Amino acid sequence: MKTCNLADKKCVPCRGGVPALKGAELRNLAAQLEGWTVVDEHHLSKAFKFPDFATALAFVNRVGELAEGVGHHPDLHLAWGKVVVTIWTHKINGLTESDFIFAAKTDVLLKE
Repeated sequence: MKTCNLADKKCVPCRGGVPALKGAELRNLAAQLEGWTVVDEHHLSKAFKFPDFATALAFVNRVGELAEGVGHHPDLHLAWGKVVVTIWTHKINGLTESDFIFAAKTDVLLKE
């Protein structure tokens, strides 16, 4: 899978004062993910499908545990059989490499 390299990296908390990634930098990182969409060069989004509500909820809880562990806090939308994960770095109101790392780590949760 394309996400192995990103998933092995560590998220680094953003302290602000750095520019959000744009253009080619975003495209290069996005090419390392499967199924994620870069929206308006601002955030990443991906919908995950599940067979029922309970399985989707369990995934949300696992993403939440991951988020707390790395200090990254995505928006999570839970519905019957579906979870939409939206990621960006709130401090800079845009994307950093850590957002892509978190996306890759989220994908890995499906395999565990």
